Amino acid sequence: MTYEELENKTRRLKSLFFLLFSTEEAAAKERAAQRQMLAIEELVHSERNYLRLLRLSSGTIRNNLQKLQPPPADLDSVFLDIEDVIDVSSRLLGLLDQKLVQPGDPRFLETLCESFLGLSSDIEAAYKEYLANYNQVTVVENSYKQKEALWNDVVRVIKTSAPEVNATSLSFFLVMPVQRIARYPLLLQTIQKHTEKTHPAYALLERTAHTSIALNYRINEYKRFREVADKYKKTETLTIKDKIYRLNTHSIAKKTARFGQHIRHETGMAPKLVDEEFDALEGFFYVLEHGILELLENVETYLYHLQGFLSCRTEEFDLDMDGEKAPICYKEITTALRQWILPTFEKRMRTLIRKPLGALRDLLVGPRNLIRKRLDKLLDYELIEAKSNLSYEEQDVANTYRTMNTLLLNELPQFTGVALQMIWSVLGTFSCLHRDLAADMEQLFQSFAQQLPHSSMERGAFREWAESAVLEGARRLETLCRSVEHTLNGPVVQPLSPSSRRRLKQLTDKHGSGKIYQVVGSVVGSRDLDLNLARGELVAIISEADTRGDKRRWLVDAGGPRGYAPSSKLIRYHQPTEDPPPSPQLTLPDGVTETRRHSYTPESQPMTVMSQPCFQVLAAYDFTATGNHEVSVRAGEPVRVLEPRDKRGNPEWSLVEARGGARGYVPSNYLAIAPRPPHH
Repeated sequence: MTYEELENKTRRLKSLFFLLFSTEEAAAKERAAQRQMLAIEELVHSERNYLRLLRLSSGTIRNNLQKLQPPPADLDSVFLDIEDVIDVSSRLLGLLDQKLVQPGDPRFLETLCESFLGLSSDIEAAYKEYLANYNQVTVVENSYKQKEALWNDVVRVIKTSAPEVNATSLSFFLVMPVQRIARYPLLLQTIQKHTEKTHPAYALLERTAHTSIALNYRINEYKRFREVADKYKKTETLTIKDKIYRLNTHSIAKKTARFGQHIRHETGMAPKLVDEEFDALEGFFYVLEHGILELLENVETYLYHLQGFLSCRTEEFDLDMDGEKAPICYKEITTALRQWILPTFEKRMRTLIRKPLGALRDLLVGPRNLIRKRLDKLLDYELIEAKSNLSYEEQDVANTYRTMNTLLLNELPQFTGVALQMIWSVLGTFSCLHRDLAADMEQLFQSFAQQLPHSSMERGAFREWAESAVLEGARRLETLCRSVEHTLNGPVVQPLSPSSRRRLKQLTDKHGSGKIYQVVGSVVGSRDLDLNLARGELVAIISEADTRGDKRRWLVDAGGPRGYAPSSKLIRYHQPTEDPPPSPQLTLPDGVTETRRHSYTPESQPMTVMSQPCFQVLAAYDFTATGNHEVSVRAGEPVRVLEPRDKRGNPEWSLVEARGGARGYVPSNYLAIAPRPPHH
C-alpha cells in the first residue's frame, strides 16, 4: 500500500468519525431540549393541577362542610390564608397564558422566568403567612378527629366532593402549598440543568432559580420567627401551685444565673451588652404604650361623665314655669339632646374610638412580653458569649436570643408605625365626631333661635353674656354645694372591731390623730396604685393629692398597703374617748347620781317640763373643735341640744348650741345631765 493510499484511508476515517461525533452531539442536544421541554411542561401542568385542587378544597369541600349541622368549629381559620395562595398561583398561570406561547416555544422559558420574578414578592407574602399558620390548621383538624361522628362526616364530605381524588382528610389538600413552595427550586433547577448556557434565557433562568431558593429561605426564617414569637408572647396566669410544679433543677439554675448576671451588671463587675438601635425602639414602644393607655383611660372617663350627664333627666321635672316660652324651648332642646343627639354620639364614640383603642391596648401585650423575654435571653446569651465552643443547648440559647432580637428589630418598628397611624386616625375621628356633634347641636338650636331670649344679640355680645351667665351659675352652684356639704358633713363614728382598734393605734402612733380619716363608702380601685377599701375602714392621710396634683385622689396609709383613694369617700375620724379624764369644773349636787358615757341619751330620756328641781345639759369634758361643723366647749359649760344626732342619723354626735350662740357638733358621750342649781 502506497503512502497516498494510506493517507486517503486516514482522511476517510476522520471524516467518518467527525460525522459520527456530530450526529451524537446533535442527538444529545435533542435529548436535552426534550428534557427541558418536559421539565417546563411538568412545572406548568403541575401548577394547573395544584390550583385546581386548591380551588376544589376552598370552594366545594368548604361549602359542603359548612352545610353540616352543626358546622365544624373554626372552619374559617382552616382556610384562612389559602385564598391568597390561590390568587398568586392563578396570576402566575394567567401571565403565562397571556403571552400566547406554548412550552415548546423557545420564548416560553423567558416568559416563565419573567412571570415568576415579577410575582416573587407576592408569592413570598402569600406563602409565608400560610406556612406560619399551618400548625394551627393541623391543630384544628386534630380537634375534629377527636370527635368520631364529626370526623366521619368530614371524611364523607371530602370523598363525595372529590371522588376522583383518593383523599381522606383535609390535610391532603391543605399541605399542598407547603409542598409546592419547596418544589419551585427543584423544578427550576431541573430546567436549568437541561438548558444550554448559550440559551438566550439562561441568565434569566439562573436568576429565577436563585430567587426561588432565597424565597424559600426567607419564608422558613419568617416561620421560625413566628414560632418563637408565638411561644414567648403569651401571658400565662399561673397559680402559686402551678409555679411550684414547674420548678426543677434546670429552671432554678437558669434563674440563679440570670440573677447573678444582673447583679454583676448593677455592680459594674461585668459589662452590659448595649444595642442602641433596640434601646431606642424599646423606649419609643413604652412611650407609645403609655400614650395609648392614657388616651384610653381619658376616653373611658369621658364616656363615664357623658353617661352621668344623660342620666340627669332635667326635662322631666316640673319647675312651675308653664306658659313661659324660654323654659319650654329649653325643655324641648334638652329632650332632643338626651334622647337622640347625645346617645347617637355616645354610640359612635364607643364604636369608632373606644373599641379600636381597646383592641390596640390588647395588641400591646405580645410585644411587651417579647421585650421582657428578650432581656432574660440576653442575660443567658451574655453568660455564653465569650465561649469558643458551645454545647448543643448553649447553641440553642444563642440562636433563640439572636432570633428574638432580629424579630424585634424587624417587627417592632412596623408595629409602632401602624399603632401610631391608628392613634392619629382615632384622634382625627374624635375631632370629626365632635364636629358632627357641633353641627347637629347648631341645627337643633337654630330651629329654636327665634323663640329664645338674647337671640337678637350680636355674636360678641351674646358670647360675653353667655360666659358671664355660665360663670355666675357656676359660682352660685359652688356656693350651694359648699353650704350643703357644710350642713351634711357631720363626723362619722363607726364602732371599731379589735383589729380596727389595733390599726387605729398603729396609724395614730405613726401619723398622729389629726391625719386619721374614715371611709364613708366602699372604694373599688380602678387605676394603678388604687386601694380597695371597705366602708368604715380607717386610713391615715399621707398626701392630699396624687403625683399629678389631682386633689381628688389622696395618698393614704391603710395600715400596711399604701395607695390612692378618692377624697370624696374620706372624712375625718374623731375617736370617742373610752374614759375621758374627769373635769374639776363639773360638780354635781349631792344625791344626784352622775351619768357618764352616754348618760345623755335623748331617745331613752326625753326632756320634759318638770317641776323643781329642773335639770340641764352640761359638757362633762373639754372638747376642742377640729372642723367648721364642730363647736368647742369647756367642762361644766351648759349647752342646748338642738338635734340628738347628726344629719346621717348617727346618735354618737349631737348638734348643740353653746354660749354666745355658737352651734356645732360635739360627741354625745361628752354630755351629761345635771340638776340646775337653785336661785337665791
